[in-house]
Amino acid sequence: MREDAHTELKGRIAAARSLFVLTGAGMSAESGIATFRDAMTGLWSHFDPAQLASEQGFRADPARVWDWYAERRAGVRAAQPNAGHLALGAFARRRPGVLTLVSQNVDDLHQRAGNTDTIRLHGDIQHDQWLDRCARTPACAASEAQPGRPPQCARCGNLVRPGVVWFGEMLPPDAVAAAERAARGCDVALIVGTSGAVWPAAGLASLARRHGVWVAIVNPSTSEIDEDAQVVLRGTAAQVLPPLLAP
Repeated sequence: MREDAHTELKGRIAAARSLFVLTGAGMSAESGIATFRDAMTGLWSHFDPAQLASEQGFRADPARVWDWYAERRAGVRAAQPNAGHLALGAFARRRPGVLTLVSQNVDDLHQRAGNTDTIRLHGDIQHDQWLDRCARTPACAASEAQPGRPPQCARCGNLVRPGVVWFGEMLPPDAVAAAERAARGCDVALIVGTSGAVWPAAGLASLARRHGVWVAIVNPSTSEIDEDAQVVLRGTAAQVLPPLLAP
C-alpha cells in the first residue's frame, strides 16, 4: 500500500467518531487456531463438513461431532490473542464508545484481549446449549445435563450441543441487525482477515460503502470483496493493526 494511503487511513481512523471492524478466520489463524477447513485434517479428513457442522450430522452421530468440537475447543483454550487482537482491545480502552467490533470467529480471543462486547455472528464454541427446546415446565436447566459425549439431560434426554451456528441455521438476528446498523452508520470500516466468501458477513463491506463509509480491507491475499474497499492493505492483522490503530 502506498505510504500516503496508509497515512490517510490512519488519519481517518484517528478522526472517526465511529469505527466498524469485521474480523474473520485469518485473524484467529495467526494465533494458531485452525480455520474450519484446516481443522478437517488427520482423523477428520474423510468427513464431509456437513457431517461435523450440521444438526443432521449431530443427530446421526452425536459422539463423533462432540469429539470434533472438543478437539477444537481445546485448541481455542490453548491459543492466545495476537498483536492484532491486542491492538483492537487497546484502541477500545483508549477511545471508549468509538469501536464496534463484529466477528465471524467462534473463539474468545477478542474477549480475552479486552473487547468483551464483540458482536458474534457465528456463536461461541465454548458455550453449550440444548439441542432441542425443552418441552417440560419448568424447562430443564443446563446444569442438569449428565457428563457424556455429548452430555445429556437426565430428566428429558435432551442432548447438549456446541453454541455455534451450523450449516443450514440462521445467524442470530439481533447480532446481524446490530452489525448492519454499525456498518451503515460508521465513519470508517476495517474488514480484517476474511476471504469475503461467507454471507451475510461478506455483504457488510458493500453495505458500508453504499452508505458513504471509507472501507479498508486488511488481508495478506486477495479476497472476494476487495473491490468494495477504497484501500486494501496486504498484510496480516498482527502486522497491520498495531501501527494503524496506535495513537
